[in-house]
Amino acid sequence: MPEIAKAVPLTFAKTVGLLQPAKLPSDGTAVLFLGSFGLEDMCLRAFFRRGAEDLARVGIQSLRFDYPAMGDALDHENGTLDLSQWEEASVDAAGVLRAHSGAKRVVMIGHGLGATLALRIADRIEGLAGVACLAPVVSGRAYLRELQIWSRMVDEGLGLGEAYRNVSEVAIGGHVLPEPLAGQLKRVALSDDRLPSLAHALIASRPGRAGDLELGESLKARGADVSLVPYEDYDAFVANPSQSRLPIALLNSVIEWAVGLSSAVIEGGELYRNPLDTDASLQGDGFVEHPVVFGANLYGIHCLPRTSTDRPSVLLLGTGYDRHAGWGRSTVNLARNLARRGIPSLRFDAAGVADSPARPGAPDQVLYSDFQEHDVREALDFLAQHSAAPIVVVGRCSGAYLAIRSALSDPRINGVVCANPFVFAWDKAIDVDVALKGGARSLDDYGSRLLRWETVERIRRGEVDLRSAARNILKGIMRRLGVAVKPVLARVIPVGVRQRAILAEFAKLEARGVAIELIYSRGDIGYQHFAELFGADGRGLRRFPSAHLTVLEGADHNLSPPFAQAAYQERIVDLCDRIQAASRTQDQA
Repeated sequence: MPEIAKAVPLTFAKTVGLLQPAKLPSDGTAVLFLGSFGLEDMCLRAFFRRGAEDLARVGIQSLRFDYPAMGDALDHENGTLDLSQWEEASVDAAGVLRAHSGAKRVVMIGHGLGATLALRIADRIEGLAGVACLAPVVSGRAYLRELQIWSRMVDEGLGLGEAYRNVSEVAIGGHVLPEPLAGQLKRVALSDDRLPSLAHALIASRPGRAGDLELGESLKARGADVSLVPYEDYDAFVANPSQSRLPIALLNSVIEWAVGLSSAVIEGGELYRNPLDTDASLQGDGFVEHPVVFGANLYGIHCLPRTSTDRPSVLLLGTGYDRHAGWGRSTVNLARNLARRGIPSLRFDAAGVADSPARPGAPDQVLYSDFQEHDVREALDFLAQHSAAPIVVVGRCSGAYLAIRSALSDPRINGVVCANPFVFAWDKAIDVDVALKGGARSLDDYGSRLLRWETVERIRRGEVDLRSAARNILKGIMRRLGVAVKPVLARVIPVGVRQRAILAEFAKLEARGVAIELIYSRGDIGYQHFAELFGADGRGLRRFPSAHLTVLEGADHNLSPPFAQAAYQERIVDLCDRIQAASRTQDQA
């Protein structure tokens, strides 16, 4: 497979984009990717990245970017956001793509809301060759209604209590569509009289979605050469970033269509044009952010305070296959709040996640594998090149696991903050894919769900995997019994081999002086695993003075409620304060 050039970060219109250059001569055609919103957009990141790589191999450059107030973009200054701002940013992105690539023609590939935006701005795009509409939002009102249903399912899956659900706004998974944008979307309808006249269009039609086919017919009636391709397994692709399955057949069809719109490759042409401004940055309220590509091709954001500082640097690890912006942009907000308090940070996509290409030879499933420790080492190298200050590594769930494993192998790490780690050491006999699909919950969570009428209704409709649920409940009961009798059995039965190994690793970190902050939501399954090792009250941690425990009542696995996010941030700041104080004491000694 031909090697491709590294993606180049760009900033424009108060947002961030990734230009994918092409090593082969360009024929004057470039592709603009237009994303969607919420969890759907999080799942799209790897899909668009794979598409950009495939296009680069045949000499076509591309650009993907964040809409205003989404992803890594700056928030709007007056706090309001409307549809015109997304449209203007998309038009700007097309201009940036043409300027940086030298292309004369532009193809737009949009998914969900991105497909709708592409059609709305098509008449404003100079040199437009065609538009690909993947799962287009034909009716904004219907889309918002589906989003509301989807949001409730996500919140229930997280175990988020009704009191902490965001029901006052259009939101899903912490991602918010504020007014007036949500109200404007409600009035969006791709009716015949509002459609552009296109030369070429592609419609990816989902089974049972008549609106997709009707859109294709309407565009054809307005003179477009319309290609229809099937969009299979849409729900499996966009429902959950950690379990998302890329629709490779669809991707291949879309890339083939886009390549077909380009003319013959110009022999002897320019390899690719360097970006006009390679020193990309965003200036925000109390922070400066630099999008960077480092190491073996890892993409991230270096977030710095406005003034120089000797505070520890924080490495923010991702969770599962979520992009580095985090669930509901939580990592973006965390990084910027830390910068306002004088703490620099780096957030990035691990190899094979979102916008970072996979490492050669890496397995398809990289979560809970040693491969991700390579990514952490390269991120530590990057931070060490920019500051000699101590380093704190922070992560939630699989990111928390990776933080602990990396601290054990890399002495440059001075502290870790781990939120809701599932385990501290992975049992290689357990298939990661099976574990993720099983969705293990705590026994308390299962108990509370069984008391809800909606759970009974879902069981009746066959929407609950009773076999997996029963298996997880049985495991929970056995763990609960194990924790209850452990103080007695420990007097006569040696601690298990795996538990003994984990305790030895905590002792190793203690001996090195690595500070550890453990944060758990009370009902999280990871807290049950913690209790097996250290007791539900954490008394087993007393032998490790550098380790501290915080248990949050009412928080879900993702720490969605604002109080949980605030507690998470304060634990990070407190740990940075302790490490900085200790470092200054050593310097004075």
